[in-house]
Amino acid sequence: MTLHATRASYDTVAADYAALLAGELAAKHLDRAMLGTFAVYVRGDGGGPVADLGCGPGRVTAYLRDLGLDASGVDLSPGMVAEARRRHPDLRFEVGTMAALALPDGSLAGAVAWYSLVHTPPVELGAYVAEFRRVLAPGGHLLIAFKAGDDEGVRLDHAYGHAVDLDVYRFAPDRVAALLDAAGFEVRARLVRAADPDEGTPQAFLLARRPTG
Repeated sequence: MTLHATRASYDTVAADYAALLAGELAAKHLDRAMLGTFAVYVRGDGGGPVADLGCGPGRVTAYLRDLGLDASGVDLSPGMVAEARRRHPDLRFEVGTMAALALPDGSLAGAVAWYSLVHTPPVELGAYVAEFRRVLAPGGHLLIAFKAGDDEGVRLDHAYGHAVDLDVYRFAPDRVAALLDAAGFEVRARLVRAADPDEGTPQAFLLARRPTG
């Protein structure tokens, strides 16, 4: 699967995806707790720019803003970015790829990849993690959310009422933590929660920090 196929699929589903997930966080207490802890760490270290990487229609970007962060979003899909700008006109959203972010080295106090790695083949995860480290300042914080599993992939050809062309991957939390460690991050916390009725698989969250030394 190519980035072109992922972009085209999300352009197709953008409006329906945004409408369906608009209030999703309200019922996900542990998810909000991890976002809240991330925000506390960023604010506690003096704040600064935070990027929601793979932001979709901007719901997590807006939540981070509401937690007191200087949040902006980046997404591969122009359709998703259009939805984000329409729904959250007070926030900044740009089209871009997480594989090569248009951000200077060390420019972020924090970064969130909220399920935005789910279409990334496991063998490519290390390159993305290295890019996240590049754009984070020393002392910067990273929060990753993903579907927990054993690096298996599931083919998805229909979603949100539309035909799509996507592979969805589930990652082993220990393996993602090892990739973070290898890239020079300190893993500060991890959470694996049971699947909600609409999810079908456990969900994982890793909170890491780029060391200052």
